Amino acid sequence: MARYIGPKTKIARKFADPIFGTDKYFEKRKYPPGQHGPNGRRGKKSDYAYQLAEKQKAKYTYGILEKQFSNLFKKASRSKMVTGEALLQFCELRLDNIVYRLGLANSRNGARQLVSHKHIMINGQIVNIPSYSVKMGDVVSVREKSKSLEQITNSLSSKSDLLDWLHWDSGSMTGKLINVPNRDQIPENIKEQLIVELYSK
Repeated sequence: MARYIGPKTKIARKFADPIFGTDKYFEKRKYPPGQHGPNGRRGKKSDYAYQLAEKQKAKYTYGILEKQFSNLFKKASRSKMVTGEALLQFCELRLDNIVYRLGLANSRNGARQLVSHKHIMINGQIVNIPSYSVKMGDVVSVREKSKSLEQITNSLSSKSDLLDWLHWDSGSMTGKLINVPNRDQIPENIKEQLIVELYSK
């Protein structure tokens, strides 16, 4: 499966959740897409359907492909932590997500592009792999030549409050992973237990 580049509002409506951020079009039509509108008859969903939908929702939220997501689940299931929480932690520690959380990009797609185009450094070294797993204590910074990029400056000027497991120094434009987030520190509306149940079948 290639990375999804289609209409984001349609996907957000499918999951009844603005997973790509604030969306005025989603607010106007919060019902699932389809030709019969909000009052169309929809059959009762099975447990499997709910579990599959939750997995798809998590994949779209973090912009992860099926194989990558499956590998992250295997890694989470091998860890000593609660599998569902570990899965979300691994998703949060991806470099593209950290760049997004630090406010260097307005979306994870934008963050992925910054990483791929070699604008981001880890501990002073350029890393252009969006799936790179950031470790506790790692310093994430903007390459010197890229600090004046309009995409970055615009995003930083409009960024919201930083999560308490990250530190950002606006003067040097560097961020640091202070600690691995607990489940209650991850703001995403994902029912990870349903994903665990799906993969456990």
